[in-house]
Amino acid sequence: MAQEYKLKGLTSLNLNLGEKREIEVEGIEGGKVLLCNVGGKTTAIGSKCTHYGAPLIKGVLTGDGRITCPWHGACFNASNGDIENAPAIDALPSFELSEKNGSVYVTGEQQSIKGSRRKPNIKISGVAGPEKVVIVGGGSGALGTLEALRENGFKGSITLIGNEGYLPIDRTKLSKALIDDPAKIALRDEAWFKNGSVTVVNDEVTDVDFSGKNVSTKGGSSFPYTKLVLATGGTPKSLPLPGFKELENIFLLRTIPHVKAILGAIGDKNKKIVIIGSSFIGMEVANAVGKDNEVTVVGMEKAPLERVMGEEVGKIFQKSLEKNGVKFRLEAGVEKAVPSKSDSSKVGGIQLKDGTVLEADLVILGTGVGPATTFLKENKAVELQKDGSLKTDENFAVTGLKDVYAIGDIATYPYHGPGGDGALTRIEHWNVAQNAGRAAATHIIDPSASPKAFIPIFWSALGSQLRYCGNTPNGWDDLVLKGQPEEGKFVAYYTKGETVVAVGTMQIDPVMVQASELMRRGKMPSKSELQKGVDILTISVPAELKI
Repeated sequence: MAQEYKLKGLTSLNLNLGEKREIEVEGIEGGKVLLCNVGGKTTAIGSKCTHYGAPLIKGVLTGDGRITCPWHGACFNASNGDIENAPAIDALPSFELSEKNGSVYVTGEQQSIKGSRRKPNIKISGVAGPEKVVIVGGGSGALGTLEALRENGFKGSITLIGNEGYLPIDRTKLSKALIDDPAKIALRDEAWFKNGSVTVVNDEVTDVDFSGKNVSTKGGSSFPYTKLVLATGGTPKSLPLPGFKELENIFLLRTIPHVKAILGAIGDKNKKIVIIGSSFIGMEVANAVGKDNEVTVVGMEKAPLERVMGEEVGKIFQKSLEKNGVKFRLEAGVEKAVPSKSDSSKVGGIQLKDGTVLEADLVILGTGVGPATTFLKENKAVELQKDGSLKTDENFAVTGLKDVYAIGDIATYPYHGPGGDGALTRIEHWNVAQNAGRAAATHIIDPSASPKAFIPIFWSALGSQLRYCGNTPNGWDDLVLKGQPEEGKFVAYYTKGETVVAVGTMQIDPVMVQASELMRRGKMPSKSELQKGVDILTISVPAELKI
């Protein structure tokens, strides 16, 4: 039941325009609210991000009333707490404010004030409409789609078809922490889907009749749709080299069964593990298993993550893992997997092109993913891109198909962020998939609405928590590096000409989310200005949007 509580040490609602303030709530142990003044009106919302609990007082409040988490870019409406951007799937609570007798009071339920979260409104009232949305895939993009549909009042039926055998999970936890229990990383429980009148089907889609608007599955079922959202994600790539198909203890990493198999092979630890691939998946797995095992990362780059982060920044992460005992073989090509001397059915090592053999009790592949669109390859109604993805517009509606959307790893869409200029790009990240799902849902509900563009945000458990925003579909040609990189505390501005196209940070919050909001508004300083010492945290974030 909602009650009135006094705000500690506050005598009036005299916040300045654009100011935010975290205030303790008397009578609730650990209870706090965040006050935000947007457009001259002060509101009270939850004080902690619903994603991982970051203090929102350290986030960024924009002129149009968005409060952005300093860690991973989750964004909320500062007036009512509604979700604006992933990765949060719970909204913030909002509370009534009142002034009397020289004090300020907030009205709300104790649990909401202390917990700083509320489930979005997904219950359907009244008779369900005739619309039928079918979502193919069970990842974060699928969840973002159906949640945004219900939040915005969609009353039709929603069917979610996934083939992994469990409800949507926080997939980032697989590579970062090798968690093999889906219940521990489930984004929602079964009751939540039932409450939102969502039918969850465990099956594999094998074909789509786009003209007849019908989806067929391996189990022999068919599902008619009025709108179809394809969110099938990525398929991890193996290596087409000798030994990789034949030998046991060579693992991909994408699903819970993959993690279970890896942990089973590691057993009581102290194993020799070779990880092939020095980008995010390979590096995160090395970080997760490196302390208790003998780990070697094999990569073709000069430094880990070089393609995305550059050689100079990549070496920062390399040194961080080396401190934990991880070894690197870089600028190295793989020749083949060789069998174990004691058991010829299992891998015993990886032979590099220079003849070196790295001993291995198990091998983990972090060699990228391809769009999971095999079920569409023979479909004459659809045109796949060279990489197997589907081309979409800014709303993630598939080009050439009516009432069909593609999101996440399978979508190639026009990117309008800094340096993008509408260049077609495909981004493999959990957070981007969820935001794309929310964008598709918005268009399904109101096709006349303008596309709601977002700046991609990434993060990684590497080093002291990497934050990254932006994208480089047209590449980048220079790097402005600030801070103390040798201590793992830095901000890296990636530039194309004078334009900042991406920003990576570590231990300098909230620079990354400030940058993402400035990018969105076309207010990011130029390369020359940054080189002269401009601090982006001193720039106010206006209300006007550019993208």
